[in-house]
Amino acid sequence: MRGIDTQVRKIRRRVFKEVANLAYHSENLIADMEALPYEIVNYEESDYHESVYRERSIVRERLRLALGLSLRPENKPVHLTQGLVESDIDEKYYEPPLMQVIPSACNACPENQYMVTGLCMGCTAHPCQEVCPRGAISFVKGKSVIDQEKCIKCGKCKAICPYDAIAHQVRPCSASCGVNAIKSDASGRAVIDAELCVSCGQCMVNCPFGAIADKSQIFQLIRAMQSGRKVIAQVAPAFVGQFGQGVTPDRIKGALKELGFYDVYETAIGADIGCRAEAEHYVHEVASGNQTFALTSCCPSWAVLAKKFFPETISQISNELTPMVATARVIKEEHPDACVVFIGPCASKKLEASRRTVRSDVDFVITFEELNGMFDAKGIDLSKTDTDDKMEDATGAGRGYGVAGGVASAIEDYIREYYPDVEVHIEHAESLSECRKVLMLAKAGKKNGCLIEGMACPGGCVAGAGTNIAINQAAKAVAGFKEAAHKKIPDQKV
Repeated sequence: MRGIDTQVRKIRRRVFKEVANLAYHSENLIADMEALPYEIVNYEESDYHESVYRERSIVRERLRLALGLSLRPENKPVHLTQGLVESDIDEKYYEPPLMQVIPSACNACPENQYMVTGLCMGCTAHPCQEVCPRGAISFVKGKSVIDQEKCIKCGKCKAICPYDAIAHQVRPCSASCGVNAIKSDASGRAVIDAELCVSCGQCMVNCPFGAIADKSQIFQLIRAMQSGRKVIAQVAPAFVGQFGQGVTPDRIKGALKELGFYDVYETAIGADIGCRAEAEHYVHEVASGNQTFALTSCCPSWAVLAKKFFPETISQISNELTPMVATARVIKEEHPDACVVFIGPCASKKLEASRRTVRSDVDFVITFEELNGMFDAKGIDLSKTDTDDKMEDATGAGRGYGVAGGVASAIEDYIREYYPDVEVHIEHAESLSECRKVLMLAKAGKKNGCLIEGMACPGGCVAGAGTNIAINQAAKAVAGFKEAAHKKIPDQKV
């Protein structure tokens, strides 16, 4: 549903805007927070739920998550603003887990169910009944009916129906989860198994009820900017095109400075560093036979997937810093007193930045969607922003990391340029289910000698949970930005 301005997206953006407004303008934080649900849902009749009271209840939980707080339990009296004072700080803040299901928003969709629709013609052949191995299909008043107690979900009835009258209903959130982390509570509502979840956010993107959300740090980030600290942004390669047609990278850089950032760097700088290092590693370790295969490490959800479900592959994961962390270290070398903010498309980068080894490098992580809320709160129109400060930090190789296959392509181009005699074997997988398949093949020895790039999101970073536009539109914008780079690949380190 990326690229479609649905009601869910409108509400999310409004919530981010209002949370930013709290940070920018509130003089009585608790009172203003309590008033927000009534300002956001300020109508008498609901078009989306049975009442405005349920909508306000959902908005209250969204507000808490946007402030970095956890959802309130349903069986205990917890005030809306509980924890707000503790979260009114100028450093990274949120309580784990990152991804959460808002119970009052969940529709308790069928997990896996075959249903006969009104398209059933009651045909004489009755092929659906004939192929059912459990006798779960009967005819009532000339129409097929499926006994859910007997149905084993084999799908044979759907496949044979000449009228496509049988629908397979699955939870959109569950269908999009490649690690089977979506479970059910006692009421049939979705819950996320934190032990399995890799925080890719695809469940959040695919839930048509907007019942799944991640936590944000925009409130604390604004507090950091208000504290007088030097706050520097680094923007992920997928940023281009995310803020409207005609909004160039240079305009985005200007808008970020208008918002209060001291300076803006391309995260593609760190991608260039990683490209060089991983290419050299492939040449000297994998191509030489010292290592069986190599896994890229740019996507946190891919790396966590490998560590959780394929621990025997851990030694094959690149030890190089991810572009986010490498760029942060470049920034802090040049500005030791700076606070670094990663702005990207990815929910799982928030998880990465919370790791003990990364905390000192990356102070905040926000998404493009959350940044839009900050622009809205400040009334910044990016189409009118003007700047002479150019965005020209990185090579085309680093900028290409924003799309699926971009990491492997950059490494391959580097090797072909500087090691033309080395044969390169590339594999890339996009979506967690495909990533699991390629890791199973690698585990079985079917990918020896390969450099394997994994991306949790189908389409790569441009399909991340925090993006604003359609995936194909974003991919096209990244391709143009990559082509505009002054250099195509990084220099060889000597």
